[in-house]
Amino acid sequence: MDKTTHPSRRSGPTRHIFITGGVVSSLGKGITCSSIARLLKNMGYSVRIQKLDPYLNVDPGTMNPFQHGEVFVTEDGAETDLDLGHYERYLNQPCSRHATYTSGRIYLSVIQKEREGKYNGGTVQVVPHITNEIKDAIRSIVAPEVDVVLHEIGGTVGDIEGLPFMEAVRQYASEVGRENAVFIHLAYIPYIKAAGEIKTKPAQHSVQKLREIGIIPDFLICRSEKPLNKDVRDKLALFCMVAPHAVIELCDVPTSIYEVPQVLLKQDLHTHIAKRLGLPEHECDMRAWDLMVRHIRNPKDTVTIGLIGKYINHQDAYKSVTESIDHAAYAHLVKANIVRLESETLEKEGWEEKLKGLDGIVVPGGFGKRGFEGKLNAIRWCRENNLPYLGLCLGMQAACIEFARDVLKLERANSTEMDEKTPNPIITVMESQKEIVELGKLGGTMRLGSFTCTLTKKTSKTSKCYGGADTVRERHRHRYEFNNAYRAPFEAAGMLFTGLYIPDPAQPEKSLVELIELKDHPFFVATQAHPEFRSSPVEPHPLFKGLVGAAYKHKTKGADSESATAAS
Repeated sequence: MDKTTHPSRRSGPTRHIFITGGVVSSLGKGITCSSIARLLKNMGYSVRIQKLDPYLNVDPGTMNPFQHGEVFVTEDGAETDLDLGHYERYLNQPCSRHATYTSGRIYLSVIQKEREGKYNGGTVQVVPHITNEIKDAIRSIVAPEVDVVLHEIGGTVGDIEGLPFMEAVRQYASEVGRENAVFIHLAYIPYIKAAGEIKTKPAQHSVQKLREIGIIPDFLICRSEKPLNKDVRDKLALFCMVAPHAVIELCDVPTSIYEVPQVLLKQDLHTHIAKRLGLPEHECDMRAWDLMVRHIRNPKDTVTIGLIGKYINHQDAYKSVTESIDHAAYAHLVKANIVRLESETLEKEGWEEKLKGLDGIVVPGGFGKRGFEGKLNAIRWCRENNLPYLGLCLGMQAACIEFARDVLKLERANSTEMDEKTPNPIITVMESQKEIVELGKLGGTMRLGSFTCTLTKKTSKTSKCYGGADTVRERHRHRYEFNNAYRAPFEAAGMLFTGLYIPDPAQPEKSLVELIELKDHPFFVATQAHPEFRSSPVEPHPLFKGLVGAAYKHKTKGADSESATAAS
């Protein structure tokens, strides 16, 4: 458990911290916001985080992972930006659909209200209607027990689509009182290598743009490749109108993103924020966090995990999966060497060579047939070579299809997603999804959110991973499921159905397969769920811990065998 959770030390109204970005995008606002939240939580405050994103998609659910990275799913079924994954992992607490609002969601709500006549026939405008809707979104995450809410404003200051959000937060800060609101601006400070100089002018212009909007930052966090000397910090303080102590340096951390809270802690950002907001100052208890970071910095060994997917070239497409592998590695005091393999390359001759040297394999979720046969090859390699395997969502469906083809010898066994005319539909569209698929309603219509899974085999590896629990809750994002008509032959051939979603105990035939494993295999486990959405560095997910533990055992067993052979 996360030992840094304390009772709220509330004093007065909920305070707000608004975090903006300037100069360039991809500065790490999400990680910075999460790190500040972690420090405040470790001081004993009740904290929540919200993302306000200017793009016009209602949510990222239909966006290509190559463009926007993974879609993160909340407990209550919202398809959200990947930054919410950072929020949850750092705070080790769940977010809700109120933790994310896009321009699309805001405008859609306003247009629906206009169509329903709720504006009494008035002209609908950006100000006040859109800005009021944004302020309502901000209020939606406020609760009596919450001390501080951090709001990350997506995009970069100066973006035209972000202006309504900037105006809304300016108004909101004025309404709640500036003593209850803090503005933090994250800006890039470039280093010109040829001149050997750090340049502050882009940051100055970024803050100037903020001031034109009516927002004066209280703190300036400087992303830089090089440390900032006193002269540079004083110059930034002078021209950006912030106090010298409010210029915070944030260079790239050497080992892990989980070192960022420690960097901010050393500069007393948490105490300056608490003082600025009139919060009672308390010690920031970082003992558990520091121990975790020490484990990251000083691994006893490495373990090599193959990640097989179709979006491998985008580093954020499987962000929660790679983070979950890392979390599990920390728990075993090892470092995970994650080898990303494009699944299409495993469909070509010589694919076996690419899998040699791996200690375990993960096949994550996904959609579509591109590279699917390569995933099946990787799964067969794990099954036949006793290599630890963890399948997630599509990774479970693929494991069932591989088993049907290569063990049960079922002709052209497949998913109806990949082959509508397959004679052996091992995976089929869910009954509740058929009409949705036929009508082509794609956005926010999958089986989404957290569901209860009943663990059915007490002696299984799955049950051991979960500590012998009777039920677990996991998050989902899918339309297809295992076809129960094939349960009996699968079980007879050695596949265990170790977890089921049972909506009606009186109709067991309508249960959904949630977890599978192979009976006589060191570790071959797959789930229809997305356990990566529930992992954090201080509380790694049990299935990932099981995989990494089995992978390390596979590695050390192989090393012992080689040593024995050499000795003989």
